[in-house]
Amino acid sequence: MAKIKAGIIGGAGYTGGELLRILVNHPDVEIAFVNSNSNAGNYLYEVHTDLFGDTEQKFTGELSTDVDVLFLCVGHGDAKKFLDANPIPDTVKIIDLSQDFRLSKNSKLESKNFVYGLPELNRDAIKSAQNIANPGCFATTIQLGLLPLAKAGKLDKEVHVSATTGSTGAGQSLAPTSHFTWRNDNLSVYKVFGHQHLNEIGESLKQLQPDFTQPISFVPYRGDFTRGIFASIYTDSDLTEEEALKLYQDFYAGHPFTHVTSRNIDLKQVVNTNKVFIQVKKYDNKLFVISMLDNLLKGASGQAVQNMNLLFGLDERAGLRLKATGF
Repeated sequence: MAKIKAGIIGGAGYTGGELLRILVNHPDVEIAFVNSNSNAGNYLYEVHTDLFGDTEQKFTGELSTDVDVLFLCVGHGDAKKFLDANPIPDTVKIIDLSQDFRLSKNSKLESKNFVYGLPELNRDAIKSAQNIANPGCFATTIQLGLLPLAKAGKLDKEVHVSATTGSTGAGQSLAPTSHFTWRNDNLSVYKVFGHQHLNEIGESLKQLQPDFTQPISFVPYRGDFTRGIFASIYTDSDLTEEEALKLYQDFYAGHPFTHVTSRNIDLKQVVNTNKVFIQVKKYDNKLFVISMLDNLLKGASGQAVQNMNLLFGLDERAGLRLKATGF
């Protein structure tokens, strides 16, 4: 079987770097080009220093459509602008890591349709899709913590979520809240009850539980660490802990990256992997769920490769058998 030829637009940022780290070692992929206007002519390892010794490839300012799949690792709003300015033939599959095509009202661009790329929700649709809208990192974390309840029609009370993300979730561009001197030894909230990922979360939950109308009260935190998302979720429930645990385990049976337990879990177990760990507990009438993942992998580039594997009929785990840092 010929290798999949992949192109990357916006290869100099965090998601582009993580995508390169995976694809450089993917057994079924050839990286055809990596576009970055600001770094054209530079070696990939001059920007992503962890790639030194792995590749002698250089960034280019050019675009080629002689590829099988095109990854868009650009900022929110820029993916649509790019596709408006650069018609991509239907022979090329597109995986967009921005938020431009995630919502159903935005999932079409002229003749192009985008399928929401959460494999644990839409695996069959992804396999037959032409283009994929890769989910957001907070959205992936929270949805995977709630989808089994929605499938069972058990989301009938307000849902409370507190979730902390690492600094890489803010992207590479500097802002007052992303400088090391501000972020280190610090903690803060932002976009309380109004985070943009709530829209895609709501759509996915209604896909499984059409009558879902309860509010999701979401408080996002900026964490004093580099990568990962740790979400605590609770809601009133009439399920016992044993019933809830079985519900989650049954829902994710056959999904290789999502693992459910009643044991205590911690963030380092998933950092540097494409895994999601979910803990399910019951306290009085409260069902308590912890969902955690690496925001740059299962929350972004790892999930994009997982979607590519599904699009091209590969083993879903290809190139993604990554070990957690652990310590």
